[in-house]
Amino acid sequence: MDPELQKLVESGKLTPKAADQLEQLKPGTFCLHKSWGFGRVAEWNLLLNQIVIDFQGKKGHPMQLAYASDHLTVISPTHFLARKATDLPGVKELLKTDPAGVVRNVLESLGGAATLPQISQMMVGDLFNEAEWKRWWSSTSKSLKKDGYFHIPTKKTEPVKLRGEKVSRADELITFFNQARQPKEQAAALDQIIKFHHEFDNPETQLQPIITSIEDNAARNQRFNAPLAFELVIARDDLLERCPQLTSSNPDLTLERLVADEEVRLSTILPKLPSAKERRILNVLPKALGPTWTVRAFQLMQVDNARTVAQIPRVFVEAGQQADLRMHLERRIREHSLTSEVLVWLCRERDGEWRDLVAPELLGAMLSALERDQHNENSRGSKLRDLLLDDRELIPDMFSGAEVSVARDAMRRLMLTPVFDELTKRSLLARIIKLYPELESVITGEQKDEKTESLVVSWTSLDKRRAEYEEIINKKIPENSKEIGVARSYGDLRENFEFKAAKEMQAVLSRRKSELELMLQQARGTSFENPDTSQVSIGTVVTLRDTVSGKEETYTIMGAWDSDPDRGIISYQTAIGQTLLGKKIGDVVTLNTEGGEGQFTVIGIEPGPVDLFGSEGVAEIAVPVV
Repeated sequence: MDPELQKLVESGKLTPKAADQLEQLKPGTFCLHKSWGFGRVAEWNLLLNQIVIDFQGKKGHPMQLAYASDHLTVISPTHFLARKATDLPGVKELLKTDPAGVVRNVLESLGGAATLPQISQMMVGDLFNEAEWKRWWSSTSKSLKKDGYFHIPTKKTEPVKLRGEKVSRADELITFFNQARQPKEQAAALDQIIKFHHEFDNPETQLQPIITSIEDNAARNQRFNAPLAFELVIARDDLLERCPQLTSSNPDLTLERLVADEEVRLSTILPKLPSAKERRILNVLPKALGPTWTVRAFQLMQVDNARTVAQIPRVFVEAGQQADLRMHLERRIREHSLTSEVLVWLCRERDGEWRDLVAPELLGAMLSALERDQHNENSRGSKLRDLLLDDRELIPDMFSGAEVSVARDAMRRLMLTPVFDELTKRSLLARIIKLYPELESVITGEQKDEKTESLVVSWTSLDKRRAEYEEIINKKIPENSKEIGVARSYGDLRENFEFKAAKEMQAVLSRRKSELELMLQQARGTSFENPDTSQVSIGTVVTLRDTVSGKEETYTIMGAWDSDPDRGIISYQTAIGQTLLGKKIGDVVTLNTEGGEGQFTVIGIEPGPVDLFGSEGVAEIAVPVV
């Protein structure tokens, strides 16, 4: 022991243990302090009971001897921090020529293991900036995995470890798979085995047991953990494809059979899978389900899962059945039954194949979806709402080339919705008015009475609408208010399904009440007596003859709310009704048919039935036999 330290021990100023520690802290020695970090002993001043440490950013720092012995840790000259302090240019060169050696030195300096943030702390600042470090580690970690002496974990929170003996990556991956207990760990191990299948020197011996284990686990987990079963079968197929010398021990366990078995549960299984594997499952729907696959695919699109919604149309396109999807979407738009996720997808894809579906009718479907989602905390309605508000080209795209009357109806529908405040409504309405300046009066109330369009309706349908309005006002709204009060008493509105359902119904009733008020205000009842038969007009029966086949068809043109296609009764507001109005005997018209467009000649115009004011609405309109 140093004589001066010995004197301090004998005088009782230092303990023997402290003196032994200080013996190792002679000038030039490297050390670590928990708070101040790396330093180097500059000098001793035992007369003043001090040693002086040069810390990074804190040069010449004096420290009491007893405190120094308790709080400083001696590190060797081969420690990574010491090497940086003595030969920074040499370390920088090693980062390029021997990155694995540098990582080995870092891990040895930290006791054989270190997390990625700990390694980064050693590097960033004097060797790399943050971006350079990430690039260097991305490249280096790949070589470390091949080296065999380093264990690189899949989770960034786990430490990188230095091994005593070299382990091949193939052996490491097999060990990882065999030790995996959690589903995610098993799936991750299989992904790595598939990725590095070329590193297995003897696949029949090394990987055939893996195939058997995969298939056993998939069969065992199908009932209680179906997503894992799907992942395992997909991984098995990928491994068999890459290693043809491997064979399946259960060839009946196919992805197609699994899809068929789990058809009912697909909507809950798909969101739990990675995107690429979900796409694999959707791609086998036609083969797995046969002709009924389109129906199931439509149902899956209505599930509130944006990823599934975006992937299913690709399946239709690849199967050459996009026409079926188009018909489905058109019907759902008319019915206002598309989910928010489907509507968001459709709007974002409007520059492609589905451009023609982004029409004025889509706005009504969007408003209905928003109204359904208004009180549903689990819904994605906010995404649809944000799209409608933020995408300033969406409404102009919808109404491109649309008739003024269509835009007017859309504005009225928008004004009635309860999902937007008045300021937001005016902002959206302004986008329509920019395309149709003449419609500004719709919101300013300056439209002249003589220009107000009325709806011609039968007395029966008018009475039916009035009855519906009275029922909403006098029965349904009061009942709904009571339901809201009762549901609120259950507490915890965030998890209160009854309250959410009642509030959703409140929005629906409010909207329907406003719609009926506007409809009744515009309606003009008639019994269709004495129609003008010199041309096709409201209240007439028109007979058409197909110019090609000679087949005759008869249509009865009735009021705006009268429609019974099976009996040939159509509203004058329908596309066919608008085409026929004003036509005379001998005129040729073009109508859409199931086989496309057809040419028809008007061969007869006769007075239609008189509204008999029956209690069953249009069923009481007597249609004459023609």
